[in-house]
Amino acid sequence: MSEGATVDRRVQGEPLLLAFSPCPNDTYLFHAWVSGGLPGAPTVTPPLEDIDTLNSLALAGRPAVAKISFNALARVRERYALLHSGGALGRGCGPLLVVREDSLLGRGGRGSGDGGSEGSFAGVRIAIPGPLTTATLLLRLFAPTATALVTLTYDRIMPAVEAGEVDAGLIIHESRFTYPDHRLRALVDLGAWWEETTGHPIPLGCIVVRRSLGRETAAAVDRTVRRSLEAARRDPIAAGPYIRSHAQEMEAAVCEAHIALYVTDFSLDYGPEGEAAIRHLMAAAERSGAVPPGATPLFWDED
Repeated sequence: MSEGATVDRRVQGEPLLLAFSPCPNDTYLFHAWVSGGLPGAPTVTPPLEDIDTLNSLALAGRPAVAKISFNALARVRERYALLHSGGALGRGCGPLLVVREDSLLGRGGRGSGDGGSEGSFAGVRIAIPGPLTTATLLLRLFAPTATALVTLTYDRIMPAVEAGEVDAGLIIHESRFTYPDHRLRALVDLGAWWEETTGHPIPLGCIVVRRSLGRETAAAVDRTVRRSLEAARRDPIAAGPYIRSHAQEMEAAVCEAHIALYVTDFSLDYGPEGEAAIRHLMAAAERSGAVPPGATPLFWDED
């Protein structure tokens, strides 16, 4: 198992630190596991954090299991291995670059959304949900000279664009459904751009396990994530109170649409199509210089 070939004895028999976000897709996915509804599943301690924080935690090697961005995976693959289940990967679910309705961006001037040509977004102040998010990686691939980036938590991006604090914002999660309420318009759908130019679905988030835990634990975690999702699909009502407790400001319809968009059949298992998309994204990111090159196998059962 490359760097993590030796099993980490310190965590044997202790609860695993399972870090994921309070977003509906994650609380839906993990509810059965964290609530003790899966007999024989590894016991866990589940801190919930925003995706930028989750990426930073993984970069520091703290969680045993974590939901992170594929952009972050490229930087932690020596320490963490990818599970086959639990990922956010699909079509029509990519990040959007939004601007105010009265913005001149995309109307014959800068930021015309021309598929990543040099200079399109040079000097445009863009709020991003974190430097290690897949959204930011896609932006770098689409517009390499978009360098005036401002990091904000994802829930602060639309208000910042609306207030004119930044020229544009890169939005993720439920913001896809609510940006018109902030008098914003979509300038570029980076997910659609990715799909049109590569033919692949877009990999956004993934579940990783620390390699030092060993193959046996990695296999158990992979099975458990799948079982947890299968339980949610069998009885989606059971997870309702848990989901709502972490999405109190989100309308029920938006919450349901969020889950439907980000939890797909790929979340059960990437399969050949999903794995091909992941490898294409990793290769494109390495070629562009956006992430460091890596030789460590991606999945826990590859080496």
